Amino acid sequence: MLQLDGITRSFGERKVLDDVTFGVGTGRLTGFVGGNGAGKTTTMRIILGVLASDAGTVTLGGVPLGAEQRRLFGYMPEERGLYPKMKVAEQLAYLARLHGYGKAAATARARELLERLGLGERADDPVQSLSLGNQQRAQIAAALVHDPQVLILDEPFSGLDPMAVDVVLGVLAEYAATGVPVLFSSHQLDLVERLCDDLVIIAGGRIRAAGSREVLRQTHGAVRHELVAGHDVGWLRDVRGVEVVDFDGGTALFEAPDAVVQDVLRAALERGPVLSFGPVRPTLGEIFRDIVTDAPDPDHDPEVATSAPGTSATHLQEVVR
Repeated sequence: MLQLDGITRSFGERKVLDDVTFGVGTGRLTGFVGGNGAGKTTTMRIILGVLASDAGTVTLGGVPLGAEQRRLFGYMPEERGLYPKMKVAEQLAYLARLHGYGKAAATARARELLERLGLGERADDPVQSLSLGNQQRAQIAAALVHDPQVLILDEPFSGLDPMAVDVVLGVLAEYAATGVPVLFSSHQLDLVERLCDDLVIIAGGRIRAAGSREVLRQTHGAVRHELVAGHDVGWLRDVRGVEVVDFDGGTALFEAPDAVVQDVLRAALERGPVLSFGPVRPTLGEIFRDIVTDAPDPDHDPEVATSAPGTSATHLQEVVR
């Protein structure tokens, strides 16, 4: 397990991470979500050793991370960091050789991975000739080419069309199935909900919630009920204890105490046929919005401040190699 405990980091007088604590389980896909400037990229760079924390520890399997352990990591920065004029397969092979692959093995590994990601036909093209979506696939391949034991991916699905998303999801799921801990950030909450086993929500530099999808659904957000009837259900607005969240003729989504919920069902049956009735758990998107609403809104993006000389995307990918 990759574990962060009490990570704190400030830039000048501004504290951008405050007691950040969470784990990325072995073989688990963990979504790391938060608004712009919430602290995601800063956290990832501390995991990778690109930035130092002011306090706290990062361990892998209970062992504090050092340079050798971090060489086992695969990292994809949000900013594209590949050399634009270099051929795709040639560049991936170069990165693999930095990790000790021989020339033939590195070339074979690069081409195999490009085939899996749907870029086999573009292997000998320069990176700059690829579409933005295909450049993103190449960037993901760069994080995977040395067969890492931990994956850290910053916005891996940005710019991908639905078919490319499915391809990448499949590859990441395969890696997780082998026991690799995978931490990825994304603003696309529908994809996070579809893919992740666990979710970590950060806002204002603090972890606001962390756990499995089902646990978060059970512990955050009000349980709502949906009533679908063969008649107009506008009368629900007048029932004491009921708060109607959404309404459309014969369909209503509402919140109410358990005792009142049963009264609603009885009242609906007395008025006519009920087509469906039951609880509706909040989506991860709804949970995220509810949680971050109460968090402080940063007045600027502190993560931009980390883009100092020596922290370009290309440098970041090479420094963990």
